[in-house]
Amino acid sequence: MGYEQQFPLQQVVDHNGELVLEGYESKISQDLVLTFYRHLIRVRAFDRKAKNLQRQGRIGTYALFEGQEAAQVGSALALQKDDWMYPTYRDHAASITFGHSLPTILSYWNGRFEGGVPPKGKRIVPPSVPIATQLPLATGTAMAEKYKGTSNAVICYFGDGATSEGDFHEGMNFASVVKAPVVFFNQNNSYAISVPIWKQMNSPTIAQKAVAYNIPGVRIDGNDIFIVYFETMKALERARNGEGPTLIEAVTWRYGAHTTADDPTKYRDQEESEKRREYDPITRLERFMKNYGHWNEEWVQKVQEEVEQEINQAVIDMEAMPKPDVNDMFDYIFAQPTWTIQEQKDAYLKHLRGEA
Repeated sequence: MGYEQQFPLQQVVDHNGELVLEGYESKISQDLVLTFYRHLIRVRAFDRKAKNLQRQGRIGTYALFEGQEAAQVGSALALQKDDWMYPTYRDHAASITFGHSLPTILSYWNGRFEGGVPPKGKRIVPPSVPIATQLPLATGTAMAEKYKGTSNAVICYFGDGATSEGDFHEGMNFASVVKAPVVFFNQNNSYAISVPIWKQMNSPTIAQKAVAYNIPGVRIDGNDIFIVYFETMKALERARNGEGPTLIEAVTWRYGAHTTADDPTKYRDQEESEKRREYDPITRLERFMKNYGHWNEEWVQKVQEEVEQEINQAVIDMEAMPKPDVNDMFDYIFAQPTWTIQEQKDAYLKHLRGEA
């Protein structure tokens, strides 16, 4: 049997909004569906607002996630309050869903170091920008929870590009050996910036990489919030029960650029990206809601208005913060700056004063 057959793409709801997997209808309540929808439209509205703010020069470079909402929201909703989250620079939808502050996240993209600090009591690590370095760290945190005898678990997000890094294999191997309570959640959007997945690896799936470490690997439709939620919940329960890590590959797509500093037309046919909107995670949930009697136009309108007000207030709160201090880039790396950092700082401050 080939790996694509061994790791089939699993769905609960297809892109037409129809239940396609038996045994799940009784698990899907009205409250769950409405919770999914509220979070999905909330994070999409946030993403679009952040993109507009960057284009207006009101925040810096921003990493977009539109198209990947179901993967992030569904997995984050499966967590318990004392669990840990290791996000990347593209996973602010997951962070928001898990309880991060909207103004704080916006301030991160505006150059404030406080932007990586979660609300009190929330175990959300600052976004990882170096690729895959968070996997060994997440494994270490999971080991600590295990040694302390808690039932807390860790979720670690990463993209397909991270699987080409050594840290990916080190984190997976170590977690497997010690049965660390961690879920490795891969969002496979087919591109590591400009590099398509077929140029990165010869494996037909990412999920199959779990075989080397003798842990479960699951391949799911990352645009189906139902399969994301239930499979992540299952993996987290395995972790809590001492059964070790799980690798989840959520196959999804980002519509826009890698970041607002990127031009995806240089390496990707954007017509293909528009065609992918047929499989959009929010459209799929809306179809499901209409097919199964969960749709309420008045409620949807009310939630959209509430979300808009919340995000507009978050922008006001972010812009009321003091301007970021350029010295922060240099002063918090070492207790005493090395001569190289001091030289860079002096040169940059001279440039800002127009003396360069």
